[in-house]
Amino acid sequence: MKKDNKKALCVMSGGMDSTLSAYMMKESGYDIIALHFNYAQRTQKKELECFYKICKSLNVKEKYVLDLDFFSKIGASALTDKKIDIPTAGIEEGVPITYVPFRNGIFLSMAAAIAEKEGASVISIGVVEEDSSGYPDCRESYIKSMEHSINLGTKDETNIEIKMPLVHLQKSQIVHQALDLMVPLEFTWSCYKNEDKACGVCDSCRLRLNGFKLAGVKDPIDYE
Repeated sequence: MKKDNKKALCVMSGGMDSTLSAYMMKESGYDIIALHFNYAQRTQKKELECFYKICKSLNVKEKYVLDLDFFSKIGASALTDKKIDIPTAGIEEGVPITYVPFRNGIFLSMAAAIAEKEGASVISIGVVEEDSSGYPDCRESYIKSMEHSINLGTKDETNIEIKMPLVHLQKSQIVHQALDLMVPLEFTWSCYKNEDKACGVCDSCRLRLNGFKLAGVKDPIDYE
């Protein structure tokens, strides 16, 4: 049954994880408000294109696209500084050069402002702890601490829960759940490097391809 007047603000990159998270919120009876960030990432145009396709498939009526070009001024990440090469030799140990400093903290802060304005009770984000050994802002403990801070810094009547339904899943489980919910995976994009055909060798492509391989299904997007 659909919950009356329940809204979920879904942070949606155009990738597989955040798309599945949004579909799970819809399946749970929430009205979806979609939020996408252009942050000067290499695949910005492709990710935005995917976001709009996914919003259409979800029949989203309320959407926000925010431009955060200051990330390119901060730099320090291969995603936002084209002078730094995207690693393609295999999954990196430690914090990889594709980590964007405090990205999820900034995203969640802006999401909180919109959620409060819209009266949304939930912010959905597709973080996965499989990535957290490299990305500290994907850890469940960090996201829960942000939830606490958001509720301290908003109106007394505002009570926002940050849902991260994929946080303990493996990529193969994410693929299976996406197929079960008929998520249009052909509209999603994971590659850090390319906007036409996915490179297949960056960390994000490797994680995605391995997830499909372990799930026993073919990835519907094109690779070089």
